[in-house]
Amino acid sequence: MYVVATPLGNLGDITLRAIDVLRAADAIACEDTRHARRLLDHYGIRAPLLAVHQHNEAQAAEKLLSLLALGKRVALVSDAGTPGISDPGARTVAAVRAAGFPVIPLPGANAAITALSASGLADPYFLFAGFLPAKSGARRQALTALRPVAATLVFYEAPHRIAETLADLAELLEPCRELVVARELTKLFEEIASMPLPEGPAWLAADGNRGRGEFVLLVSAPPPEDPLPAAARRVLTLLLPELPLKQAVGLAAEISGAPKNALYELALSWRDEQL
Repeated sequence: MYVVATPLGNLGDITLRAIDVLRAADAIACEDTRHARRLLDHYGIRAPLLAVHQHNEAQAAEKLLSLLALGKRVALVSDAGTPGISDPGARTVAAVRAAGFPVIPLPGANAAITALSASGLADPYFLFAGFLPAKSGARRQALTALRPVAATLVFYEAPHRIAETLADLAELLEPCRELVVARELTKLFEEIASMPLPEGPAWLAADGNRGRGEFVLLVSAPPPEDPLPAAARRVLTLLLPELPLKQAVGLAAEISGAPKNALYELALSWRDEQL
């Protein structure tokens, strides 16, 4: 079975290999047969279609296994992007692999990576979190858990929840973080906007058209944590004028329990600023 990435919107964003595989397939498993047919018609591909979506994936996987057992070539696609990435397909792939048939992935379009490549965010890591929970309490709980993750956070969001999600992001995450909103990627009204995180709700409200389409939201990593609590800094501030630097640092570390090396570096930086 071939796992085939398909365009997010622009039909030109499909690989030559994907077209060859779809043309050679004996059957194409797809999320929505009507949606898939538009892409296949565009490229003159006439293979039979089999619906595989979140409500029937277990049963549909059995049909695919029977085709594979007969030596048929099957391609798996989703409505847009890469199957199994916040889309149906993962259970089908697992069933095919468990049955001993090879699964061959074809790289291609993916909304999260497409948005990340144009975001300008330079964090060394990113975490793809997919769709946040639809209910407010669960969504806020999930965001609170993600807050300390030292990476760019990447979310998908639907238009009917975008306002609530932007409001929760602005409230629950640090205001110094940057937000990138990528909307309708590769489509006619594609828009990619960057702003300080607290400005997200106002940006959305400023234009009714901004709430339309499918969204990728990217939030820059949190600011680095200060290893020294305020109390340790105050102790060091009080001791430095009275004692030699090393002695003040050692006593401050003993009193506050803060890391001695961090206190020493801080004391040196303060001394350099006074020179």
